[in-house]
Amino acid sequence: MSSRVGWSGARARQALRRRNIVAVVLLTVFIVFSGRLVQLQALEAPRLAGEALDSRLRTYTIQAARGEIVDVNGEVLATSVQRYNIGVNQQKVATFRHIVTDDDGEKVVLGTGAEAAADLLAPLLGRDPAELGAQMVGESTFVYLAKGLTPTEWREIRALGIPGIEPESVTDRLYPNGNTAGNILGFVKRDGSDLVGNAGVELRFDEALHGVNGRETVEIGNGGQVIPTGTQEVTEGEPGDTVRLTIDRDVQYVAQQAVDETVARYGAQWAGVALMEIGTGRLVAFADSGSVDPGNVTATPERARGARTVSAPYEPGSTGKLLTIAAAVDRGVVEPLTTFTVPERMTIDGQTFSDHEPGHPTQEMTVAGILATSSNVGTVQIGNLMEDAERHDYMQAFGFGSRSGIELPGESSGILHEPDDWDGRTRMTTMFGQGYAVTLAQNVAMVATLGNGGVYVPPTLIDSVEHADGSVTVPERPDGRPVISEDAAATMIAMMEGVVQEGGTAPRARIDGYRVAGKTGTAQTADGAGGLSATVANFVGIVPADQPRYAVAVVVYKPTSGFFGGTIAAPIFKDVAEFALHNAGVRPSTGSPTTFPWIIE
Repeated sequence: MSSRVGWSGARARQALRRRNIVAVVLLTVFIVFSGRLVQLQALEAPRLAGEALDSRLRTYTIQAARGEIVDVNGEVLATSVQRYNIGVNQQKVATFRHIVTDDDGEKVVLGTGAEAAADLLAPLLGRDPAELGAQMVGESTFVYLAKGLTPTEWREIRALGIPGIEPESVTDRLYPNGNTAGNILGFVKRDGSDLVGNAGVELRFDEALHGVNGRETVEIGNGGQVIPTGTQEVTEGEPGDTVRLTIDRDVQYVAQQAVDETVARYGAQWAGVALMEIGTGRLVAFADSGSVDPGNVTATPERARGARTVSAPYEPGSTGKLLTIAAAVDRGVVEPLTTFTVPERMTIDGQTFSDHEPGHPTQEMTVAGILATSSNVGTVQIGNLMEDAERHDYMQAFGFGSRSGIELPGESSGILHEPDDWDGRTRMTTMFGQGYAVTLAQNVAMVATLGNGGVYVPPTLIDSVEHADGSVTVPERPDGRPVISEDAAATMIAMMEGVVQEGGTAPRARIDGYRVAGKTGTAQTADGAGGLSATVANFVGIVPADQPRYAVAVVVYKPTSGFFGGTIAAPIFKDVAEFALHNAGVRPSTGSPTTFPWIIE
């Protein structure tokens, strides 16, 4: 019996040990799970919740509004608006269920997938539901459905809660004045969802205009729809700077109309006009014929999308006589009444030159008469009173042969060879505006120098740049440089007034109520067939001559009729200058111009 009791006790002890082991194991498991639960709930819960939230967040770029370009009066020439391109993730939209609640409060499924989504979207996009639905079926993660939607239109679409309908925030560039100042503004191109400058001021000031992009973060549900009560964070972008031009939109419009009409009437390849404020270099108008419409770039041939006013040099013809005579007056070798014997034709150093007026008798002409009637023969005689290097120095000082620094890409320096490279004929043709080439920007700055007391000031198109914080940067202007004396400049203006009088070459440039000083130019140029039968007609002028306010330069390139600067370029000067004077409220002139005899009997 004792053995049986001992065996029973042993079994009891074994059972107790097993229970103890199970208890320890269970306690260990409990402690492990409890610890893990504590770790998850107390220690890792914030991290896990954050990871879960991050997995539901979607962040979209909000394109910064590209800065505006405005005229001198603040009139908008280029602006930006926010738009949305809408795409579909075809895989996600397949999970869509269109559910509504009926009158009894029951959930009813009206449709599923792309077909149901298309029925809701089609009215908002103005699309056919069947066509739209077909576009939404497939395995692609992004297919464009519509572009250029307004923010309001996108919000209406987002409110539908359709999974897989995703936005792409972009900005569009608007040019509310069509092609007015298109040659100056340039245009933009799209780089992904971004707009970048591709010509003109848009290109030159691309960095300032660009701005800083913002972002929008929203919380997405399992079906890909935006959770209305979820996280929604918006960081607004910082708009680009506003670039204010010196251009007056209304004067620019009139200038463009004038050159376009002249090109159409006289069959010219192109024409341009520049109107510059004397003393400041500020361009009030700077127009090309056929200017590009920045909002419809492809409608303009690529070769005509730039600014020929700065990129297309031409021989100035007789407007170049101003430099020769101004240099001679400044050096003191001639005065307005200095007299030269001027035949209709003359041979000098083996080179023969003739005046544009055929068959006129040999005359004793004053310097004033040589300028007023634009005598080539007389101008060559004046030019021969100076060394070639000396004349070349004056040409450079007037801005010829180098870039002006105007704020447009593609500016040409023109063509001006060194005197050592001039042959026997070129050294004399340069005296009356041939054998070198200038841009319209250079020519208007040249004549403005005469109106500015002989001080050269380079042309400019930029008034100021206004930053997003409201601060304004005014570009530094280079100091003007003296070219001729103030007395010489005044003498030149007095003689130039004779050009627009009866008997001069440009009576069509006269403006009622205002005294005008001007000079015509008609240069022969290559005709494309190996000859020089084509012409370049141009005109430069100062108004009012008694109180110089504006300098104007006009060019009409290769007209097929009309031909002469006084015939087709001078009227452009009159139309544009007259409008600018009235637009600015410039008082009419007083007094009468100084008159010099042209021919000594």
